[in-house]
Amino acid sequence: MTDERDHDLVAEEGRPAAAVVWLLYILSIPSAGTLAIVGLIVGYVARGSARGWIRTHFDQQVRIFWQSFWWHILPWVIAAIVAVAFGPVGLLALLLPLLVNLILLIWFTVVSVFGLIALVQAKPVS
Repeated sequence: MTDERDHDLVAEEGRPAAAVVWLLYILSIPSAGTLAIVGLIVGYVARGSARGWIRTHFDQQVRIFWQSFWWHILPWVIAAIVAVAFGPVGLLALLLPLLVNLILLIWFTVVSVFGLIALVQAKPVS
């Protein structure tokens, strides 16, 4: 019985850090993304010692940060290329990244809230 209890304690060792990362991600919009970067750092540091279902939270946190990061950058690069290629008419292409970024902010926040809910319920995330 003691071995099973010790195993449960080890498996939940990173739970507070995972909760901190989810909360930092949720609060990243009012901080203009600064707290998301802090959350990423905490996630990378805590992920090394995490085991079991807690590890899935850190893996997901790192994954959604980088997905969101690159999907924020890509539309701006494309819009800049279009704006340069088509001149003043191409400036309308700058509206697309704004829309994509708004959708990404909503997605990032919703995924983070669902991640925090899964953590509270002691469930892995996929």
